[in-house]
Amino acid sequence: MAKAARSGSKKKVRYAVVGLGFISQIAMLPAFAHARENSELTALVSGDPKKLATLARKYKIKNTYSYERFADCLKSGEIDAVYIGLPTNMHRAYSGAAARAGIHVLCEKSMAFDEVECEAMIADAEDGHAKLMIGYRLHLDHGNLQAIDVVNSGKIGEPRIFTSVFSQQVKPGNSRLKRDVGGGALYDMGVYCINAARYLFRAEPLEVFAWNSSSNDKRFTEVPEMTSAVLKFPDERIASFTSSFGAAARSVFEVIGTKGVLRMDPAYEMAEAIKFEITTGGRTIRKTFKKSDQFAPELVYFSNCILNNKEPQPSGREGLADVRIIRALIESAETNRPVSIPQVSVKRRPDASQEIS
Repeated sequence: MAKAARSGSKKKVRYAVVGLGFISQIAMLPAFAHARENSELTALVSGDPKKLATLARKYKIKNTYSYERFADCLKSGEIDAVYIGLPTNMHRAYSGAAARAGIHVLCEKSMAFDEVECEAMIADAEDGHAKLMIGYRLHLDHGNLQAIDVVNSGKIGEPRIFTSVFSQQVKPGNSRLKRDVGGGALYDMGVYCINAARYLFRAEPLEVFAWNSSSNDKRFTEVPEMTSAVLKFPDERIASFTSSFGAAARSVFEVIGTKGVLRMDPAYEMAEAIKFEITTGGRTIRKTFKKSDQFAPELVYFSNCILNNKEPQPSGREGLADVRIIRALIESAETNRPVSIPQVSVKRRPDASQEIS
């Protein structure tokens, strides 16, 4: 059975942060200061001794472990949950080990390298009676949830077209440029566009087509510089997007309906304000949602699920839904053919009730 969080009048879930790369350092570790109501950082796990020592001092953490000693961390009795901030190719192994030990898992997206690994992670969580949540921070974000509400309300009519661009310049040597670690813009950035299309259309694509493009830049010897994709949804709706590691920073989507347009620009950012505008009947309304901590809500929500024995959403099934689309897009780009995707049932889509500020 999964271990319960410590008892007492103020119950808190004790976390180990596994992997101390960019996202952990700039976002997750600072987030614990805003999630004190039910979440506590008690351990760090890294393959870099210098980084481990530096961050342990900064956050006053006594319990530190190398990757080789991860099993000791799981057996230590010091933690109830882990945050997996590792490269995609390591998610399955570390998530699985934690879940089988009865330790709850909050895992970054993309969930895993392929559908087989996703299914294994789900099975490990079920076998270990552990909670498994995938880190879709925008499912709890006020601005994005407001956008979902606008589309669902019918203000722009029936949503027909989704378009998006998510791009940035990635420095040479970055692990996201390595194929064997699950690198590439689709896994890192395209997943945001895929997930947004799914939650805005509230449906799963039927068929996809993709193209890879690369310049002569030496950064892109293992992964494409960018991928452009078209996704066909039920009711003859179309989503298209481009994700790129070799273009200026851009984060935007539009939903074009039969009566109007919803535009978010920026749409997927964590380091700046999110903005949207709604245009209907020749009139445009603009809203700005100030920058906020998007990671603390994940901790608060997941800890609440653990303490109250509730199944978290986004679940492993949500992560699997995106990965199966990523794999279909990769196949399409490699074969230059459209790829059909069997329909699956998704229990819940994000809505305003999930907002945590």
